[in-house]
Amino acid sequence: MVSGIVTAVLLVLFVAGWIWAWSPRRKAEFDDAAALPLDEDDGESKA
Repeated sequence: MVSGIVTAVLLVLFVAGWIWAWSPRRKAEFDDAAALPLDEDDGESKA
């Protein structure tokens, strides 16, 4: 009984997170985060 409730709660949390991540309002934020590795540094080299 308890495991079924826990499973249902986790499923709801997963679906809520999926909806949050795929929300059109978040697209610009995620696009900016995706471009971070491609941004140029200020001339500092880590090598």
